Amino acid sequence: MPGSKLAVIVLALGLMCSAQSSAPKTAAKIRAANATAVKATVKRAKARHSPAAAPMPAPAPPAATAEEVRLLREAMAQQQEQLKQLQQAMAQRDSRIEQLTQQLHVTPPAVSGGESTSSASAIQDETIKSLQADVADLKLNQTNSALSTQEDQKRVSAVEGVLGRFRFNGDVRVRQEDFFQDFNGCVRPSCAPRFRERIRLRFGVDGRINEDFTAGLYVASGVLTDPVSTNETLTNFFEKKTIGFDRGFITYNPVKHKWLSLTGGKFAYTWNRTSVTLDPDLNPEGFSEKLSWDINNAGFVKNFTAMGMQLFFNEVSKGVDSFAAGGQVSSRLQLGHLWTMTPSYTALNWRNIDSILNAAPAVTGNATVGPFAPNGLTNATFTDAAGNRHVLSQFLYSDLIINNVIKTPMPRFPFNLTGEYLVNTRAATNRSHVYYVEGGLGQQRNKGDWNFGYAFLRQEQDSVIGSFNESDQRAPTNVLQHHLYLQYKLRQNLQLAFTQWIGRTLDVRLQNAAKATGLPAGRQDPFLNRLQFDAIYSF
Repeated sequence: MPGSKLAVIVLALGLMCSAQSSAPKTAAKIRAANATAVKATVKRAKARHSPAAAPMPAPAPPAATAEEVRLLREAMAQQQEQLKQLQQAMAQRDSRIEQLTQQLHVTPPAVSGGESTSSASAIQDETIKSLQADVADLKLNQTNSALSTQEDQKRVSAVEGVLGRFRFNGDVRVRQEDFFQDFNGCVRPSCAPRFRERIRLRFGVDGRINEDFTAGLYVASGVLTDPVSTNETLTNFFEKKTIGFDRGFITYNPVKHKWLSLTGGKFAYTWNRTSVTLDPDLNPEGFSEKLSWDINNAGFVKNFTAMGMQLFFNEVSKGVDSFAAGGQVSSRLQLGHLWTMTPSYTALNWRNIDSILNAAPAVTGNATVGPFAPNGLTNATFTDAAGNRHVLSQFLYSDLIINNVIKTPMPRFPFNLTGEYLVNTRAATNRSHVYYVEGGLGQQRNKGDWNFGYAFLRQEQDSVIGSFNESDQRAPTNVLQHHLYLQYKLRQNLQLAFTQWIGRTLDVRLQNAAKATGLPAGRQDPFLNRLQFDAIYSF
């Protein structure tokens, strides 16, 4: 047995040497594997000859030793095969690394047979420099483009910031207007039918000076000496139409005190009113002060507003100026979920109104009709001993208006009901009252909206100054008037409208009644039927 054990050890050492010569790069791995196998063989041999072991069995036949050698050879063969596979994998890895390395470098341009390697290298260097220069130019262009875009954006933002402070608006109205009147007892041409076409042009801009101040500038068509109309009749041989400054104002409404609003100049109405007292086309001149508070925890009272106004209508260098001064209080009441009521009371005192009579007559279209009264001044007047004309009554309006908005099951058709009662507390006679009521259904907010309604007016002779109120009714005062209207929003900025005015003189026996009718004094005034068909484009 010692001889056989020695032979096995010698054989193992020989195989180790053979493995080392075939694979020098992995000699350490082979030696470790052979050493493991030798140790296992020696361990088994010692186990068989150990004294502490069981009684030694009978010697194994020579075939057992040969089997061990065969097993050892098979183990060595497997290790060599694994080593071969490992070497092939390493070779493939090295080849892949070489390929990746070549791809990372710029491929040099083709070189003709006569050119040297140094020439090819020089060409390659030039190509690389050219590409680097192109890349640098591209980066510079991108940087310049980005800077230019930023500058453009800044300029656009600056322009948007300026334009954002302004709001432009206006409208163009084309109107067909027809007049019809009962001919029985009427002398031509006073009652002859009339057909005319008219236009209205308005344009304006509102601008925010800063967070506390706004200003506006508006122009409008119309005869310059007629403050209650912006219409121009299509007549007079294609003449150019007059445009005048219709509004110009500044409003102070501080951010920290939203309840305060102060306006000065020529401005739109800042208080609640109807055409009973002032025409919709008239823009007063002077000053207005408004104090308004929204109330959230006062039950049905949602707002309270107090106003003052000072309106100047004739300033003279020598003498006494003409003006009106007054105030208004109003509130908004929420009576349940469906009913909103807005009552308002106005007191407005007019001073030195005789200047109206002594002013130059106004010209409307091609007719001279008297000072600022398109349908003729119908207030009572008298002439003193010196030949100066005077208005018989003085005027202090006591005006109560109650406006109601009631929601209906159809949101686009709210019901609007307005009632007004006015009395001139400084009238010289008892013909000093106005009774007005209007009911309407619908609105004019969005495309497809309808709005229609009816209004009734009874306005006595000296209830208001006849120079400034509604110019489309039959007469400024001393009138009984019916008013029907129908409006349709064809597009968001295009409205179609029909209006019918049916009116007559209330008392034809009164002084100046014939100025509105053109009829002989005392003759009954038939109802005048005035039809207006409008197309209004707004922007």
